[in-house]
Amino acid sequence: MPEQLKNFFDRNVVKRIATMLRGAHPSFPEQHFLSEAATGLEAHELLGRARHIMQAMHRALPGDFESAAGILLRSLGPEREREESQGMEVFIYLPHTMYVSEHGLGHFEASMRAQYELTKRFTAEFSIRPFLERYPRETLERLHQWTKDPNVHIRRLVSEGTRPRLPWASRLRAFQKDPSPVLALLELLKDDPELYVRRSVANNLNDIGKDNPELLVDTCARWKEGASPERLWIIGHALRSAVKRGDTRALSVLGFRGGGELEVTASFQPKQVRLGESIGMTLSVTNRAKTRQQAVVDFAVHFIKANGSASPKVFKGGKVDLLPGASCSFEKTISFAAMTTRKPYAGTHRVEALVNGRATDLGSFTVVG
Repeated sequence: MPEQLKNFFDRNVVKRIATMLRGAHPSFPEQHFLSEAATGLEAHELLGRARHIMQAMHRALPGDFESAAGILLRSLGPEREREESQGMEVFIYLPHTMYVSEHGLGHFEASMRAQYELTKRFTAEFSIRPFLERYPRETLERLHQWTKDPNVHIRRLVSEGTRPRLPWASRLRAFQKDPSPVLALLELLKDDPELYVRRSVANNLNDIGKDNPELLVDTCARWKEGASPERLWIIGHALRSAVKRGDTRALSVLGFRGGGELEVTASFQPKQVRLGESIGMTLSVTNRAKTRQQAVVDFAVHFIKANGSASPKVFKGGKVDLLPGASCSFEKTISFAAMTTRKPYAGTHRVEALVNGRATDLGSFTVVG
């Protein structure tokens, strides 16, 4: 977690929350809350700091959730004017959403009211998930109503909060197994006038495709019929992981078929590098067919692992649209410096071209220790 994100929750933010709560509830124990919430705060990361503040908030608010939720709502500042998040400032409400998800599960209506207001200022995409698990029918019905809400943040909550693999959140395993309730909501949002919502719809579909690849492609193929340019953008963005996997049906939906007569070659500079260095690679693509060829050309490097085996990582090349005899090229630099996500190892690294998902051997290069 980057340092600046974690440090957002400092004593000054705690003071601001305390002032807001005191303004909404004159008997709120402001100094006691400030002392508890600020003590030990620095020992935590971002989410831990928000939870630490939430726990102090819980001890300071009335024990009755509906009364406490009312205070929280009265303490809120103005709604966001812009669609996109306004930097870290909106994270001041992260402890509030944590409070609702942890202490409001036994109070469905009050929690829905709270999340409706909070998502217009921050996001309730995390706090809505426990309610989808405990009250799936009731929560889905409420989200169905919210697909028609005039507020863009409410509509976006419907698609973002139901993502089966939402980053930073626990997975919605029931929807990973059967995403049909989510797809029913996305159907109502697929032509939303706001890109902010449409992007969320695409990300949700992309999540669904990781567990249900055939259903993703079927949905996108159906949505493509009579699609507007805006919906076509959703389809392309939703299929991005499927394209990276080389899913031929996904590529076909996007109009990329064949490509078998494209000739792809690669050159490496240098052919041998040391750990910590980089290698430059140039992919050359030539259309040897007598007809125009359109394709997505990516490539996979089979990185050596600690046990000596190899594991492929796909890198984006690009889309090609070549007339007979025409050529184009892509350049890529591959680093063998140690990273937090991958540690490089010495050995022979095989490279493949992926033309509309079909693999072709391009040779290899060597990494030495």
